[in-house]
Amino acid sequence: MTDVAMGPSEALAALFTPEGKHDPYPLYRALWELGPVVPLGPRMTLVLGYQECCAALREPDLLVTDAAVHQSTGMLEHSSWQCFTKIMMFSNEPDHDRLRRFAREAYSARRVATLRPMAERSCARLLARLSELDTGGPVDLVSEFTFRLPMAVTGELLGIPEADRMGLRAAITACTTAFEPILDLDELRPGDAGMDVLLDYLGGLLRERRAHPADDLISSMVSERDATGALSDEELLASLVMFLIAGAQTPSDLIGNIVRLALEHPEATQDTSAFITESMRFDPAIHALTRSAARDLDLFGTRVAAGSRVLLVLAAANRDPRRFTDPGRFDVTRADNQPLAFGLGTHYCLGAALARMQTEVALPMVLTAFPTMALTRPLSYRDQLVQRGLARMGVTLVETTAQVHATAGRSRRGAVTGDLAESTVAYSSIL
Repeated sequence: MTDVAMGPSEALAALFTPEGKHDPYPLYRALWELGPVVPLGPRMTLVLGYQECCAALREPDLLVTDAAVHQSTGMLEHSSWQCFTKIMMFSNEPDHDRLRRFAREAYSARRVATLRPMAERSCARLLARLSELDTGGPVDLVSEFTFRLPMAVTGELLGIPEADRMGLRAAITACTTAFEPILDLDELRPGDAGMDVLLDYLGGLLRERRAHPADDLISSMVSERDATGALSDEELLASLVMFLIAGAQTPSDLIGNIVRLALEHPEATQDTSAFITESMRFDPAIHALTRSAARDLDLFGTRVAAGSRVLLVLAAANRDPRRFTDPGRFDVTRADNQPLAFGLGTHYCLGAALARMQTEVALPMVLTAFPTMALTRPLSYRDQLVQRGLARMGVTLVETTAQVHATAGRSRRGAVTGDLAESTVAYSSIL
Protein backbone atom coordinates (compact mmCIF):
# COMPACT_ATOMS: atom_id res chain seq x y z
CA MET A 1 0.00 0.00 0.00
CA THR A 2 1.37 3.42 -0.94
CA ASP A 3 0.78 6.63 0.98
CA VAL A 4 -2.60 8.08 0.08
CA ALA A 5 -4.52 11.03 1.46
CA MET A 6 -6.96 9.69 4.02
CA GLY A 7 -8.35 10.69 7.36
CA PRO A 8 -8.05 8.71 10.58
CA SER A 9 -11.54 7.22 10.22
CA GLU A 10 -10.70 5.81 6.82
CA ALA A 11 -7.32 4.61 8.06
CA LEU A 12 -8.83 2.69 10.97
CA ALA A 13 -11.43 1.07 8.73
CA ALA A 14 -8.77 0.13 6.18
CA LEU A 15 -6.48 -1.33 8.83
CA PHE A 16 -8.59 -4.47 9.15
CA THR A 17 -8.96 -5.13 5.42
CA PRO A 18 -6.70 -7.59 3.57
CA GLU A 19 -5.01 -4.66 1.82
CA GLY A 20 -4.44 -2.87 5.13
CA LYS A 21 -2.97 -5.95 6.74
CA HIS A 22 -0.65 -6.39 3.74
CA ASP A 23 0.90 -2.97 4.38
CA PRO A 24 -0.43 -1.22 7.51
CA TYR A 25 2.34 1.35 7.83
CA PRO A 26 0.71 4.17 5.80
CA LEU A 27 -2.41 3.64 7.92
CA TYR A 28 -0.40 3.92 11.14
CA ARG A 29 0.99 7.21 9.84
CA ALA A 30 -2.51 8.49 9.12
CA LEU A 31 -3.69 7.49 12.60
CA TRP A 32 -0.70 9.33 14.09
CA GLU A 33 -2.47 12.58 13.15
CA LEU A 34 -4.64 11.95 16.21
CA GLY A 35 -1.69 11.63 18.56
CA PRO A 36 0.05 8.83 20.45
CA VAL A 37 -3.03 7.81 22.47
CA VAL A 38 -6.36 7.70 20.64
CA PRO A 39 -9.67 7.13 22.47
CA LEU A 40 -12.10 5.25 20.24
CA GLY A 41 -15.26 5.75 22.25
CA PRO A 42 -15.87 4.46 25.80
CA ARG A 43 -14.68 0.89 25.29
CA MET A 44 -11.46 1.06 23.27
CA THR A 45 -8.23 3.06 23.34
CA LEU A 46 -5.56 2.86 20.66
CA VAL A 47 -1.95 3.43 21.76
CA LEU A 48 0.55 4.30 19.02
CA GLY A 49 3.38 6.05 20.88
CA TYR A 50 6.62 4.39 21.97
CA GLN A 51 6.75 5.97 25.42
CA GLU A 52 3.05 5.33 25.89
CA CYS A 53 3.30 1.65 24.88
CA CYS A 54 6.25 1.17 27.25
CA ALA A 55 4.24 2.66 30.11
CA ALA A 56 1.16 0.60 29.27
CA LEU A 57 3.16 -2.64 29.09
CA ARG A 58 4.53 -1.92 32.57
CA GLU A 59 1.17 -0.83 34.05
CA PRO A 60 0.03 -3.53 36.52
CA ASP A 61 -3.61 -2.51 36.17
CA LEU A 62 -3.62 -3.08 32.42
CA LEU A 63 -4.27 -6.82 32.33
CA VAL A 64 -3.93 -9.38 29.57
CA THR A 65 -7.27 -10.71 28.35
CA ASP A 66 -7.55 -13.79 30.55
CA ALA A 67 -10.41 -16.20 31.25
CA ALA A 68 -12.11 -13.74 33.62
CA VAL A 69 -12.10 -11.02 30.95
CA HIS A 70 -13.60 -13.43 28.39
CA GLN A 71 -16.39 -14.77 30.61
CA SER A 72 -18.88 -12.48 28.90
CA THR A 73 -17.50 -12.58 25.34
CA GLY A 74 -18.48 -16.10 24.29
CA MET A 75 -14.88 -16.86 23.34
CA LEU A 76 -14.49 -19.46 26.07
CA GLU A 77 -16.94 -21.66 24.19
CA HIS A 78 -14.26 -22.08 21.52
CA SER A 79 -11.41 -24.57 21.84
CA SER A 80 -8.79 -22.02 20.76
CA TRP A 81 -9.48 -19.69 23.70
CA GLN A 82 -10.23 -22.51 26.11
CA CYS A 83 -6.58 -23.40 25.59
CA PHE A 84 -5.11 -19.89 25.31
CA THR A 85 -6.52 -18.78 28.67
CA LYS A 86 -4.55 -21.59 30.33
CA ILE A 87 -1.15 -20.27 29.17
CA MET A 88 1.00 -17.56 30.71
CA MET A 89 0.54 -15.26 27.71
CA PHE A 90 -3.12 -14.81 28.62
CA SER A 91 -2.89 -15.17 32.40
CA ASN A 92 -2.61 -12.53 35.11
CA GLU A 93 -1.19 -12.87 38.61
CA PRO A 94 -0.84 -15.12 40.46
CA ASP A 95 -1.24 -17.66 37.64
CA HIS A 96 1.10 -15.84 35.28
CA ASP A 97 4.08 -15.99 37.63
CA ARG A 98 3.41 -19.66 38.46
CA LEU A 99 3.19 -20.65 34.79
CA ARG A 100 6.20 -18.55 33.80
CA ARG A 101 8.40 -20.01 36.54
CA PHE A 102 7.51 -23.49 35.37
CA ALA A 103 8.35 -22.68 31.74
CA ARG A 104 11.44 -20.52 32.32
CA GLU A 105 13.98 -23.33 31.95
CA ALA A 106 12.64 -24.15 28.49
CA TYR A 107 14.11 -20.89 27.14
CA SER A 108 17.05 -20.34 29.47
CA ALA A 109 20.31 -18.92 28.11
CA ARG A 110 21.91 -22.31 28.68
CA ARG A 111 19.30 -24.15 26.64
CA VAL A 112 19.42 -21.57 23.82
CA ALA A 113 23.20 -21.97 23.67
CA THR A 114 22.93 -25.75 23.46
CA LEU A 115 20.40 -25.46 20.62
CA ARG A 116 22.52 -23.13 18.47
CA PRO A 117 24.77 -25.84 16.91
CA MET A 118 21.67 -27.86 16.04
CA ALA A 119 20.08 -24.75 14.46
CA GLU A 120 23.24 -24.27 12.38
CA ARG A 121 23.19 -27.89 11.21
CA SER A 122 19.48 -27.70 10.39
CA CYS A 123 20.01 -24.46 8.48
CA ALA A 124 22.82 -26.00 6.45
CA ARG A 125 20.68 -29.01 5.56
CA LEU A 126 17.75 -26.82 4.53
CA LEU A 127 19.95 -24.63 2.35
CA ALA A 128 21.41 -27.72 0.66
CA ARG A 129 17.86 -28.91 0.07
CA LEU A 130 17.00 -25.52 -1.47
CA SER A 131 19.87 -25.94 -3.92
CA GLU A 132 18.42 -29.28 -4.98
CA LEU A 133 14.95 -27.76 -5.41
CA ASP A 134 16.15 -24.91 -7.61
CA THR A 135 15.01 -25.32 -11.20
CA GLY A 136 15.71 -21.74 -12.24
CA GLY A 137 12.21 -20.52 -11.38
CA PRO A 138 10.85 -18.94 -8.20
CA VAL A 139 10.99 -20.93 -4.96
CA ASP A 140 8.70 -20.18 -2.01
CA LEU A 141 11.15 -19.40 0.78
CA VAL A 142 8.43 -19.48 3.46
CA SER A 143 7.39 -23.08 2.89
CA GLU A 144 10.87 -24.30 1.99
CA PHE A 145 12.99 -22.49 4.56
CA THR A 146 11.66 -19.81 6.94
CA PHE A 147 9.08 -22.15 8.54
CA ARG A 148 11.17 -25.30 8.35
CA LEU A 149 14.09 -23.89 10.36
CA PRO A 150 12.17 -22.87 13.52
CA MET A 151 10.05 -26.00 13.22
CA ALA A 152 13.26 -28.06 13.27
CA VAL A 153 14.54 -26.21 16.34
CA THR A 154 11.22 -26.34 18.19
CA GLY A 155 10.68 -29.94 17.17
CA GLU A 156 14.08 -30.85 18.57
CA LEU A 157 13.39 -28.93 21.77
CA LEU A 158 10.01 -30.56 22.38
CA GLY A 159 10.86 -33.98 21.00
CA ILE A 160 8.47 -33.97 18.03
CA PRO A 161 9.52 -36.64 15.51
CA GLU A 162 10.93 -35.12 12.35
CA ALA A 163 8.40 -36.95 10.17
CA ASP A 164 5.51 -35.21 11.98
CA ARG A 165 6.77 -31.63 12.04
CA MET A 166 5.75 -30.09 8.72
CA GLY A 167 2.37 -31.79 8.92
CA LEU A 168 1.56 -29.50 11.84
CA ARG A 169 2.25 -26.29 9.91
CA ALA A 170 -1.33 -25.56 8.80
CA ALA A 171 -2.71 -26.12 12.30
CA ILE A 172 -0.06 -23.87 13.89
CA THR A 173 -0.73 -21.00 11.50
CA ALA A 174 -4.50 -21.42 11.83
CA CYS A 175 -4.26 -21.06 15.61
CA THR A 176 -2.70 -17.60 15.26
CA THR A 177 -5.84 -16.31 13.51
CA ALA A 178 -7.61 -16.49 16.89
CA PHE A 179 -5.43 -13.60 18.10
CA GLU A 180 -7.00 -11.20 15.60
CA PRO A 181 -9.68 -8.62 16.48
CA ILE A 182 -12.93 -10.20 15.39
CA LEU A 183 -16.41 -9.02 14.52
CA ASP A 184 -18.08 -12.42 14.63
CA LEU A 185 -17.26 -15.41 16.82
CA ASP A 186 -17.54 -17.62 13.74
CA GLU A 187 -14.20 -16.13 12.73
CA LEU A 188 -12.66 -18.33 15.43
CA ARG A 189 -13.49 -21.51 13.53
CA PRO A 190 -10.14 -21.79 11.71
CA GLY A 191 -8.30 -21.26 15.00
CA ASP A 192 -10.49 -23.82 16.72
CA ALA A 193 -9.83 -26.38 13.99
CA GLY A 194 -6.08 -25.81 14.25
CA MET A 195 -6.20 -26.00 18.02
CA ASP A 196 -8.10 -29.29 17.94
CA VAL A 197 -5.33 -30.79 15.80
CA LEU A 198 -2.55 -29.57 18.10
CA LEU A 199 -4.31 -30.65 21.30
CA ASP A 200 -4.91 -34.09 19.90
CA TYR A 201 -1.35 -34.51 18.64
CA LEU A 202 0.47 -33.07 21.66
CA GLY A 203 -1.87 -34.82 24.06
CA GLY A 204 -0.88 -38.13 22.50
CA LEU A 205 2.81 -37.22 22.62
CA LEU A 206 2.48 -36.17 26.25
CA ARG A 207 0.93 -39.51 27.19
CA GLU A 208 3.65 -41.35 25.31
CA ARG A 209 6.45 -39.44 27.08
CA ARG A 210 4.83 -40.04 30.44
CA ALA A 211 4.93 -43.77 29.75
CA HIS A 212 8.31 -43.74 27.94
CA PRO A 213 10.44 -40.67 28.86
CA ALA A 214 13.01 -39.38 26.38
CA ASP A 215 15.68 -36.67 26.37
CA ASP A 216 13.41 -33.77 25.45
CA LEU A 217 11.45 -30.89 26.97
CA ILE A 218 8.10 -32.69 27.03
CA SER A 219 9.58 -35.53 29.09
CA SER A 220 11.28 -33.17 31.55
CA MET A 221 8.13 -31.05 31.94
CA VAL A 222 5.97 -34.12 32.50
CA SER A 223 8.41 -35.34 35.14
CA GLU A 224 8.49 -31.96 36.92
CA ARG A 225 4.72 -31.54 36.75
CA ASP A 226 4.12 -35.02 38.20
CA ALA A 227 6.68 -34.45 40.95
CA THR A 228 5.58 -30.96 42.00
CA GLY A 229 1.96 -30.58 40.94
CA ALA A 230 2.82 -27.00 39.92
CA LEU A 231 0.50 -27.22 36.89
CA SER A 232 -2.65 -29.09 36.09
CA ASP A 233 -2.56 -31.56 33.20
CA GLU A 234 -4.64 -29.09 31.15
CA GLU A 235 -2.17 -26.28 31.85
CA LEU A 236 0.76 -28.52 30.92
CA LEU A 237 -0.82 -29.43 27.60
CA ALA A 238 -1.72 -25.78 26.93
CA SER A 239 1.88 -24.76 27.68
CA LEU A 240 3.15 -27.27 25.13
CA VAL A 241 0.74 -25.84 22.56
CA MET A 242 2.08 -22.36 23.32
CA PHE A 243 5.69 -23.55 22.95
CA LEU A 244 4.87 -25.05 19.57
CA ILE A 245 2.92 -22.09 18.16
CA ALA A 246 5.25 -19.39 19.49
CA GLY A 247 8.36 -21.43 18.77
CA ALA A 248 7.47 -22.07 15.14
CA GLN A 249 5.32 -19.22 13.79
CA THR A 250 6.91 -16.10 15.30
CA PRO A 251 10.52 -17.02 14.36
CA SER A 252 9.30 -18.01 10.90
CA ASP A 253 7.74 -14.57 10.43
CA LEU A 254 10.85 -12.87 11.80
CA ILE A 255 13.20 -14.79 9.53
CA GLY A 256 10.98 -14.12 6.53
CA ASN A 257 10.89 -10.38 7.20
CA ILE A 258 14.62 -10.20 7.86
CA VAL A 259 15.61 -12.10 4.71
CA ARG A 260 13.22 -9.96 2.65
CA LEU A 261 14.76 -6.78 4.05
CA ALA A 262 18.25 -8.14 3.38
CA LEU A 263 17.33 -8.66 -0.27
CA GLU A 264 15.95 -5.11 -0.42
CA HIS A 265 18.92 -3.56 1.44
CA PRO A 266 21.94 -5.69 0.47
CA GLU A 267 24.38 -2.89 1.29
CA ALA A 268 23.34 -2.92 4.98
CA THR A 269 23.91 -6.56 5.92
CA GLN A 270 27.54 -6.41 7.05
CA ASP A 271 26.63 -6.09 10.74
CA THR A 272 24.25 -9.00 11.35
CA SER A 273 23.24 -7.95 14.87
CA ALA A 274 22.46 -4.34 13.92
CA PHE A 275 20.62 -5.50 10.80
CA ILE A 276 18.39 -7.85 12.80
CA THR A 277 17.62 -5.21 15.43
CA GLU A 278 16.65 -2.64 12.81
CA SER A 279 14.56 -5.27 10.98
CA MET A 280 12.65 -5.97 14.18
CA ARG A 281 11.93 -2.27 14.51
CA PHE A 282 11.10 -1.67 10.88
CA ASP A 283 8.84 -4.70 10.33
CA PRO A 284 8.19 -6.86 13.42
CA ALA A 285 6.22 -10.10 13.46
CA ILE A 286 3.90 -9.04 16.31
CA HIS A 287 2.10 -5.80 15.52
CA ALA A 288 -0.31 -5.39 18.41
CA LEU A 289 -1.20 -6.59 21.90
CA THR A 290 -4.46 -6.17 23.80
CA ARG A 291 -4.90 -5.17 27.42
CA SER A 292 -7.96 -4.72 29.65
CA ALA A 293 -8.19 -1.99 32.30
CA ALA A 294 -8.68 -3.37 35.83
CA ARG A 295 -9.70 0.09 37.07
CA ASP A 296 -10.17 3.61 35.77
CA LEU A 297 -6.78 4.82 34.55
CA ASP A 298 -5.19 7.98 33.20
CA LEU A 299 -2.91 7.13 30.29
CA PHE A 300 -0.97 10.24 29.34
CA GLY A 301 -4.03 12.44 29.73
CA THR A 302 -6.52 9.98 28.23
CA ARG A 303 -9.08 8.42 30.56
CA VAL A 304 -9.27 4.64 30.23
CA ALA A 305 -12.40 3.25 31.87
CA ALA A 306 -12.36 0.08 33.95
CA GLY A 307 -13.23 -2.94 31.80
CA SER A 308 -12.37 -1.23 28.51
CA ARG A 309 -9.77 -2.52 26.05
CA VAL A 310 -6.45 -0.95 25.15
CA LEU A 311 -4.87 -1.94 21.83
CA LEU A 312 -1.10 -1.41 21.96
CA VAL A 313 0.13 -1.06 18.38
CA LEU A 314 3.79 -1.99 18.85
CA ALA A 315 4.59 -1.73 15.15
CA ALA A 316 3.38 1.89 15.15
CA ALA A 317 5.35 2.61 18.34
CA ASN A 318 8.47 1.30 16.57
CA ARG A 319 7.97 4.13 14.07
CA ASP A 320 7.26 6.88 16.61
CA PRO A 321 8.97 9.98 15.15
CA ARG A 322 9.60 11.30 18.69
CA ARG A 323 11.69 8.20 19.47
CA PHE A 324 13.22 7.28 16.08
CA THR A 325 14.58 9.84 13.64
CA ASP A 326 13.11 9.42 10.15
CA PRO A 327 11.30 6.25 11.32
CA GLY A 328 10.18 5.17 7.85
CA ARG A 329 13.81 4.78 6.74
CA PHE A 330 15.63 1.47 7.19
CA ASP A 331 18.83 2.47 9.01
CA VAL A 332 21.14 -0.06 10.67
CA THR A 333 23.29 2.73 12.16
CA ARG A 334 20.62 3.91 14.61
CA ALA A 335 21.93 4.54 18.11
CA ASP A 336 20.01 3.19 21.13
CA ASN A 337 17.80 1.10 18.87
CA GLN A 338 15.42 -0.74 21.20
CA PRO A 339 12.31 -1.82 19.28
CA LEU A 340 9.26 -3.26 21.01
CA ALA A 341 9.42 -6.47 19.01
CA PHE A 342 8.91 -8.83 21.95
CA GLY A 343 6.88 -6.66 24.31
CA LEU A 344 8.10 -5.39 27.67
CA GLY A 345 7.57 -5.87 31.38
CA THR A 346 6.35 -9.02 33.10
CA HIS A 347 4.91 -10.39 29.85
CA TYR A 348 8.10 -9.90 27.83
CA CYS A 349 8.35 -12.82 25.40
CA LEU A 350 10.03 -15.74 27.16
CA GLY A 351 11.27 -17.13 23.83
CA ALA A 352 12.83 -13.90 22.55
CA ALA A 353 16.43 -15.13 22.89
CA LEU A 354 15.64 -18.37 21.05
CA ALA A 355 13.90 -16.52 18.22
CA ARG A 356 16.75 -14.05 17.88
CA MET A 357 19.34 -16.84 17.90
CA GLN A 358 17.65 -18.44 14.91
CA THR A 359 17.66 -15.18 12.93
CA GLU A 360 21.37 -14.74 13.76
CA VAL A 361 22.02 -18.21 12.39
CA ALA A 362 19.79 -17.93 9.33
CA LEU A 363 20.68 -14.52 7.87
CA PRO A 364 24.43 -14.93 7.19
CA MET A 365 24.05 -18.56 6.13
CA VAL A 366 21.32 -17.72 3.59
CA LEU A 367 23.26 -14.79 2.12
CA THR A 368 26.44 -16.84 1.89
CA ALA A 369 24.73 -19.84 0.30
CA PHE A 370 22.81 -17.76 -2.26
CA PRO A 371 24.63 -14.44 -2.82
CA THR A 372 22.50 -13.60 -5.88
CA MET A 373 19.12 -14.54 -4.39
CA ALA A 374 16.44 -12.09 -5.51
CA LEU A 375 12.80 -11.46 -4.65
CA THR A 376 10.02 -12.07 -7.11
CA ARG A 377 6.89 -9.94 -6.84
CA PRO A 378 4.24 -9.66 -5.58
CA LEU A 379 4.75 -10.76 -2.00
CA SER A 380 1.85 -12.55 -0.34
CA TYR A 381 0.95 -11.84 3.30
CA ARG A 382 -1.42 -13.76 5.53
CA ASP A 383 -4.72 -12.01 6.23
CA GLN A 384 -3.59 -11.13 9.75
CA LEU A 385 -2.53 -7.99 11.58
CA VAL A 386 -1.67 -9.03 15.16
CA GLN A 387 0.62 -11.92 14.10
CA ARG A 388 1.68 -10.54 10.72
CA GLY A 389 3.84 -12.49 8.32
CA LEU A 390 4.41 -13.63 4.79
CA ALA A 391 2.23 -16.41 3.43
CA ARG A 392 4.56 -16.80 0.47
CA MET A 393 7.87 -15.23 -0.54
CA GLY A 394 8.99 -16.09 -4.03
CA VAL A 395 12.73 -15.92 -4.66
CA THR A 396 15.09 -16.89 -7.41
CA LEU A 397 18.21 -18.51 -6.03
CA VAL A 398 20.51 -18.02 -9.02
CA GLU A 399 20.87 -14.64 -10.66
CA THR A 400 19.51 -14.49 -14.20
CA THR A 401 20.96 -12.42 -17.04
CA ALA A 402 18.20 -9.84 -16.60
CA GLN A 403 19.01 -9.49 -12.92
CA VAL A 404 22.69 -9.08 -13.67
CA HIS A 405 21.90 -6.07 -15.88
CA ALA A 406 19.43 -4.69 -13.33
CA THR A 407 21.97 -4.81 -10.51
CA ALA A 408 25.03 -3.75 -12.50
CA GLY A 409 26.97 -1.06 -10.66
CA ARG A 410 25.13 -1.66 -7.39
CA SER A 411 27.05 -2.96 -4.39
CA ARG A 412 26.21 -6.51 -3.49
CA ARG A 413 25.66 -7.80 0.00
CA GLY A 414 28.50 -6.92 2.14
CA ALA A 415 -10.13 11.78 20.72
CA VAL A 416 -12.31 10.28 18.02
CA THR A 417 -16.07 10.40 17.71
CA GLY A 418 -18.86 9.44 15.34
CA ASP A 419 -18.34 6.66 12.79
CA LEU A 420 -14.76 5.99 13.92
CA ALA A 421 -15.82 5.21 17.48
CA GLU A 422 -18.81 3.20 16.31
CA SER A 423 -16.65 1.07 14.03
CA THR A 424 -14.73 -0.25 17.02
CA VAL A 425 -17.63 -1.20 19.26
CA ALA A 426 -18.41 -4.56 17.69
CA TYR A 427 -14.98 -6.07 18.04
CA SER A 428 -13.81 -4.21 21.16
CA SER A 429 -16.35 -6.10 23.26
CA ILE A 430 -14.74 -9.46 22.47
CA LEU A 431 -11.13 -8.52 21.66
